[in-house]
Amino acid sequence: MAEAHQAVGFRPSLTSDAGEVELGAPVLHEICLSGLRSWKRHLSRFWNDFLTGVFPASPLSWLFLFSAIQLACFLQLDPSLGLMEKIKESLPDWGGQHHRLRGVLAAALFASCLWGALIFTLHVALRLLLSYHGWLLEPHGAMSSPTKTWLALVRIFSGRHPMLFSYQRSLPRQPVPSVQDTVRKYLESVRPVLSDKDFDWTSGVAQEFLKLQASLLQWYLQLKSWWASNYVSDWWEEFVYLRSRNSLMVNSNYYLMDFLYVTPTPVQAARAGNAVHALLLYRHRLDRQEILPTLLMGMRPLCSAQYEKIFNTTRIPGVHRDHIRHLRDSRHVAVFHRGRFFRVGTHSQSRLLSPRALEQQFQRILDDPSPACPHEEHLAALTAARRDTWAQVRRSLKTQAQEALEAVEGAAFFVSLDSEPAGLTREDPAASLDAYAHALLAGRGHDRWFDKSFSLIVFSNGKLGLSVEHSWADCPISGHMWEFTLATECFQLGYSADGHCKGHPDPSLPQPQRLHWDLPDKIHLSISLALRAAKTLSGNIECHVFPFSRFGKSFIKRCHLSSDSFIQTTLQLAHFRDRGQFCLTYESTMTRLFLEGRTETVRSCTREACNFVRAMEDKEKTDAQCLALFRLAVDKHQALLKAAMSGQGVDRHLFALYVVSQFLHLQSPFLDQVHSEQWQLATSQIPVQQIHLFDVHNYPDYVSSGGGFGPADDHGYGVSYMFMGDDVITFHISSNKSSTRTDSRRLGQRIQDALLDVAALFPEGQRLKRRGLGEEDSG
Repeated sequence: MAEAHQAVGFRPSLTSDAGEVELGAPVLHEICLSGLRSWKRHLSRFWNDFLTGVFPASPLSWLFLFSAIQLACFLQLDPSLGLMEKIKESLPDWGGQHHRLRGVLAAALFASCLWGALIFTLHVALRLLLSYHGWLLEPHGAMSSPTKTWLALVRIFSGRHPMLFSYQRSLPRQPVPSVQDTVRKYLESVRPVLSDKDFDWTSGVAQEFLKLQASLLQWYLQLKSWWASNYVSDWWEEFVYLRSRNSLMVNSNYYLMDFLYVTPTPVQAARAGNAVHALLLYRHRLDRQEILPTLLMGMRPLCSAQYEKIFNTTRIPGVHRDHIRHLRDSRHVAVFHRGRFFRVGTHSQSRLLSPRALEQQFQRILDDPSPACPHEEHLAALTAARRDTWAQVRRSLKTQAQEALEAVEGAAFFVSLDSEPAGLTREDPAASLDAYAHALLAGRGHDRWFDKSFSLIVFSNGKLGLSVEHSWADCPISGHMWEFTLATECFQLGYSADGHCKGHPDPSLPQPQRLHWDLPDKIHLSISLALRAAKTLSGNIECHVFPFSRFGKSFIKRCHLSSDSFIQTTLQLAHFRDRGQFCLTYESTMTRLFLEGRTETVRSCTREACNFVRAMEDKEKTDAQCLALFRLAVDKHQALLKAAMSGQGVDRHLFALYVVSQFLHLQSPFLDQVHSEQWQLATSQIPVQQIHLFDVHNYPDYVSSGGGFGPADDHGYGVSYMFMGDDVITFHISSNKSSTRTDSRRLGQRIQDALLDVAALFPEGQRLKRRGLGEEDSG
């Protein structure tokens, strides 16, 4: 254990004559304080759990109820209809002088029982209210009378001042859709990409599935939905993530970027100090449940379960399956710099180190001239290897270098102090952004510990980034943390005039602990092979990032359209122009309206979208005709998006049916066909969730530029996008260089052209396009 290693390395202060160890009152005092702090943390967690359990009620409501009962008794009224008298009779007889005490205890017990019954009733009522999804299916800007009534009731039953997990007991469970509806929607989604012959075959095996196997598999899913918190999420984590044997790098991880146009300080250690301090402040708020739950429409809560594993979490490799290891607490971060690993404590006397003290520790690492030990420099490449390979090597590593391995895996998170600069440059903005994205997604293959829940990457010029392991949570969770981090380290903590963290260094802090790896000879070859594979994988990925500034969310809103549906439909046009054909399109959306919900797939390549694309490529079609088809495609996408969010999607249901069929050893050609599908266009929107943290009007550059991920198919694209303020959209595109069918930069240009062509269908968009052409001519 890392703590044991620290204990061995600790040397107590000696007396001046090097005699006996001085164990006086100050030591006992510190031990006493340490115990008190520990109990304080435990009591705080217990109290937070208690408040969460009784929400939307509060302890004051019990006191009010007890006082009302006591008042009724004083007025010789019995609100319990004789129950308090029976409770009093069952209490021990302590003599006549304690008769009044027995009455008070009976009243307290009755008040507690009544209070518990009321809390249970509130939970049930709120769960029933939150099961209503009619508001989601209504047209944007329109609200029916039932929805208005629902909102009023939710406001009444939701309580005040909720904590992060306050609504967990009241969230409804994700429903199991009708298998007939799921199959119908699936056939509708694949019709645009299949030939008549292939579609007829697929329809045939689908009908055979409905007749022979669907009812049995559906029965098992219904049974699970009654018994488990969520009928699909645990299997999704298990079989999609933890049982995958592929490398985490590129295949599973994703990245989040820093501010696009600004870097608050060029001092690498200072940026790391503020960022680490801000992240640990977020963890402190998370432990105390002071982070507000996410509310749609300011009223409908989303599930907060994924927040639990942000920090102190590592994905441990296994031969057949990985498992997620989460610690209750961790008081250090693991740091990587120039091939060396360090353990940096984050607390002193149970208090979080100041940003300036953390900067001092990181600067000590940067100034440390000691070289990396043989093979230590490339050790982290093992975390980018296949999971079964890494699991076997880790067994030897755990035997030979247990303390160092525990220090990394037991850290709050991983920090990589890169020796190269990154970010947007004036000399070559396109190439610099592409290199920035590539460095965050893959790095050099050996400078990230991909098993950690996330790695903070700090480049030599002060630029930041995040590399996130995907199994423990989805992007909105890490995105929420990242928004808080950027806003806190820049606007609240800030920097001095010379670029350093504010405050003063702490010379009394011990040096960062260098981790030493006793690597057996048999691991050396494994490291070399893992490094070669990681470099091959890293070298094959092509990233392209560009900010589109001709128009943004405000223009789309003025067109009275959904921003996400606008982009998704435009992506269909851009991809068709790039590949000359339609393909299955994966858009990830959340199902956190339900307890422990994660994601669902929106199949964006619809018949309506294809009709619009064909019309845009047909010179005989007028702008009015294209615009009418575009609106139909956007409306269709909105309907699919809302259905997916409300638990009526296609893919998670089919996935769960497939898992049950494998457990039962039932072969289904239909489910095998679904399971073998290739997603040549995988897309996702990075949402801005805490807009109040950023002043996008006065400081539009101080907004995160989003993030990206690798392609889902060897011959496909990964596309993510983020609305930066009202007038900029940032796109992140990835593809494989080994594919002759894809080119990230080419698709980027297709997307920009398609956006302008679609905008030109609207009167205001025509002016934007003319203005853009004028700028190009003048240039």
